Amino acid sequence: MSAPRKLHIKSYGCQMNVYDAQRMVDTLAPEGFVETDNVSEADLVILNTCHIREKASEKVYSELGRLRTAKDDAARNGRQMTIAVAGCVAQAEGREIVRRAPVVDVVVGPQSYHHLPQLLRDAKNNGRAIETEFPAEDKFNFLPPPQPQSIKARGISAFVTVQEGCDKFCTFCVVPYTRGAEVSRPVARIADDVQRLVDNGVREITLIGQNVNAFHGEGPDGKSWPLGRLLTHLAAMSGVLRLRYSTSHPNDVDDSLIEAHRDLPALMPFVHLPVQSGSDRILAAMNRKHTAGDYNRVIDCFRKVRQDIAFSSDFIVGFPGETEADFTATLALVAQIGYAGAYSFKYSPRPGTPAADHTEMVPTAAMDERLARLQNLIDSQQLDFNTSAIGTTVDVLFERDARHPGQIVGRTAYLQPVHVFASPDIIGSVLPVHVESLERYSLLGSLAAPASIVSPRAGFDTRAPVVTGA
Repeated sequence: MSAPRKLHIKSYGCQMNVYDAQRMVDTLAPEGFVETDNVSEADLVILNTCHIREKASEKVYSELGRLRTAKDDAARNGRQMTIAVAGCVAQAEGREIVRRAPVVDVVVGPQSYHHLPQLLRDAKNNGRAIETEFPAEDKFNFLPPPQPQSIKARGISAFVTVQEGCDKFCTFCVVPYTRGAEVSRPVARIADDVQRLVDNGVREITLIGQNVNAFHGEGPDGKSWPLGRLLTHLAAMSGVLRLRYSTSHPNDVDDSLIEAHRDLPALMPFVHLPVQSGSDRILAAMNRKHTAGDYNRVIDCFRKVRQDIAFSSDFIVGFPGETEADFTATLALVAQIGYAGAYSFKYSPRPGTPAADHTEMVPTAAMDERLARLQNLIDSQQLDFNTSAIGTTVDVLFERDARHPGQIVGRTAYLQPVHVFASPDIIGSVLPVHVESLERYSLLGSLAAPASIVSPRAGFDTRAPVVTGA
């Protein structure tokens, strides 16, 4: 029996890439590959790239420069190292990658990584393999089921892709060009993946997609199911303690999703709902197809059925043409909603997107100053949100040992890390914790009696009516 080949994957960017990396492991396991954290001992190195952040491709080329040295060292020791570039940078740049970095053997877009075994064989036979076209077949139908060994490595929480691609065409975003049109997985295949995860100890499932609430997968009844109905189906499965989903678009929040937040205890009251700007003029330039008022009405719909719900969001500062008045509107929206956290970035052009052709650029100094003001406001809101938990008792799903001996760490419904001194036997359980203090972004506390649970947010009334018109 031949020795297993070693696989090292470095992922950049979004949750989808984390999921894709896990499925690459599953796809390559039948080929004899096992994961390693040590790049120097790897027989195959995959850079699973993201094209969203600034200078994403340049970071990839810098990493490839370092890998060239590792590949040369392997060759001197009589061992062959294969290097692959996967993901969105691969999709966007294709053959340009091997022109600039001849050390690369395989280039594969995010729609085609299920072809990796064949691409590796092609590279071995022909010297190189490149596949960045959108394939005619649905890759979801060709993915192997999650393998037990990779499931166990994921721990208590896991991502499950339910939808991929985007049809929104926001003017700043490359996703429609690198991930393609929206496609949703059948409900039965999603449920099978969830069942395998639960059977192997996973207790929290996060459904992911570039635009996850645009999900429209085929249900067991042959009809198209919305995300809310899928969540209801999964919540009924034994062993599923917590459900989450990310990332959403405000225009795709429908009644079924609102009802799911009203009716499903397993669905966590924490929603990541990107808005990008508080200025209607900038939102129109971004092709977001909603106004700040529309966004606020969606938030109100969630809050009317689930008063303890909290939100996070994404913001772009310095979009072409953004004035001080536009930015002030963003600050006003943040102040009005009150976030538990948010991600904020300076605008940077993505080649091939409409916004990249804009000439009315905001000066870098203005972008830096605005970003600092926005992040200070968001940080203060996050601090207030975390501080409000002190003295309350919250449910915590315990995940793993913490850094300090005897300490276990878990997360609240709002993804706040919580540290307690307790037996590792509690890992995988949801238990009440009395929060005693806050250290940076982590809550510190002690296990409490179940009868004393009190939410740090307002009460949750399941009798509240569903509000339509989101």
